[in-house]
Amino acid sequence: MSLLVVGLSHRSAPVSVLERASLSADAQLKLLQDTVAAEPATEAAVLATCNRIELYADVDKFHAGVAELSTLLAQHSGVGLDELTPYLYVHYEDRAVHHLFSVACGLDSMVVGEGQVLGQIKDSLARAQDLHTAGRLLNDLFQQSLRVGKRAHSETGIDRAGQSLVTFGLEQLAAGEDVSAWARGKKALVIGAGSMSSLAAATLARAGVAEVVVANRTFDRAERLARILTEDESTDVPARAVPMESVPAELTRADIAVSCTGATGLVLTAEAIAAAVEGRTGAATGASADLGEEGPSAVRALPSTSLGTEENCPLDLPAAQRSGFSVLGEAAVAGMDAATLEQHAAWVDNATVDRRTAVRRGPETDAELITALAATAATVGRIPERRRPEPAAALVRPEPVLFLLDLAMPRDVDAAAHRLAGVRLVDIESLAEASAGAPMAADVDQVRRIVGDEVAAFGAALRAAHITPTVVALRAMAADVVAGEIARLEGRLPGLDGKHRAEITQTVKRVVDKLLHAPTVRVKQLAAEPGGAGYADALRTLFDLDPETVASVSRADDSTEKNRGPE
Repeated sequence: MSLLVVGLSHRSAPVSVLERASLSADAQLKLLQDTVAAEPATEAAVLATCNRIELYADVDKFHAGVAELSTLLAQHSGVGLDELTPYLYVHYEDRAVHHLFSVACGLDSMVVGEGQVLGQIKDSLARAQDLHTAGRLLNDLFQQSLRVGKRAHSETGIDRAGQSLVTFGLEQLAAGEDVSAWARGKKALVIGAGSMSSLAAATLARAGVAEVVVANRTFDRAERLARILTEDESTDVPARAVPMESVPAELTRADIAVSCTGATGLVLTAEAIAAAVEGRTGAATGASADLGEEGPSAVRALPSTSLGTEENCPLDLPAAQRSGFSVLGEAAVAGMDAATLEQHAAWVDNATVDRRTAVRRGPETDAELITALAATAATVGRIPERRRPEPAAALVRPEPVLFLLDLAMPRDVDAAAHRLAGVRLVDIESLAEASAGAPMAADVDQVRRIVGDEVAAFGAALRAAHITPTVVALRAMAADVVAGEIARLEGRLPGLDGKHRAEITQTVKRVVDKLLHAPTVRVKQLAAEPGGAGYADALRTLFDLDPETVASVSRADDSTEKNRGPE
């Protein structure tokens, strides 16, 4: 076995790197094609989710395989290899099997125990099969991982250890409140019609929202999802579809918006979100009512402090107002010359400073002040301390009127929305932070034991399968020997009737089968044990088997495997 996986996930890389390295559907297809075209790899599959990108391959050389797969990931993700390498992890042979089985069981998910990854593994296998990049190894591996994941969810309580990203995200939006109670009566907008968006729409419908509006670039898919929701007898929530152009208008009516699309750019900008909130409340969401040209990070953001009217301050208050900092804060005095700094410090210490006499001095005065400071430090042995300004009181954030859940990678919603008043945004990055301290269920240990047992069984089966072509070639050689001897017998006994010839033929075959049965069964058992790969070589040497015959059996098996569909 030469299974190799190279990848990165939320456990190895920050969300910002994962976001930049995410692969579009077309990029995944091209990556698969380029991987099998590369010299070290004969099979390939890509597992790309919202919090992981992994490339699986069957390689004939470990170091060359790692180098090639890492380079291909960097090329197709657009992130430089030097930047990407510190975040990559590598698993080989049994460790690679263990990793995928753990992923399938939800042990490696951002939310432990979530089951959506099973569908994503199934999609990855189907993609590799469609492109004929999955052979015997990856077909067996991915199909077995699906069985292991289903076993873990059916035999243990791993589902209690966590939930889907959708459920977890809604819990974060509800901020500790029961999701059903929080969502009941709210209007929901779902952007996207893929598996994650469909799950979000169904979850919101079950939670009792007043309405679900589905928007998608392909309107037919949005209509299909809306129809499924409407026809669901378990809920009575109305659902309707709208084109993507209607999202800004729908956002002004929605209380909850969930977005998970395959877009490479932002779907909801800070400007659009700010406009939607203003459309609901009639008030600006931050310090300025004008968006200006400073970009999303500056628009309608909550001010860090309130300036107020500080009397007798030596600073130019209009200039300080534009800086966005309080005159009490340290950032406000950055770059100030020594004379003005002295005046400001005196004012902070409740001294009386007349702004009209606070005149900026030149370099000579600055030099005098520095000399005096140095002399004081030399005399007392330390630099004189000056009382730090009291921290300004934090501005109370208003209650949100628009709740945003961004489950896309790369993100659909502008991160600047975190700073908008009246908005609560939960995205992949904040979900990662929230899930870092999530408690592990007791069932996790049981799932880990299942994974360990399944890895051992898969390895044994794979090693046993490795010797099967050799055993098949041995039996084929024995059959050829029997056929040759029977032909020679017929030449010596031309009068032999059909009945006797058939009896003799059957007897010779039984003798050969009995002689080969015990050795072939035993060699399969030995080959299944760790370190048993050498038994196939020994069998080929002992019976002088033609390597090309063995290889042809393997190719025939691989051809069959590549045409198998996922379960």
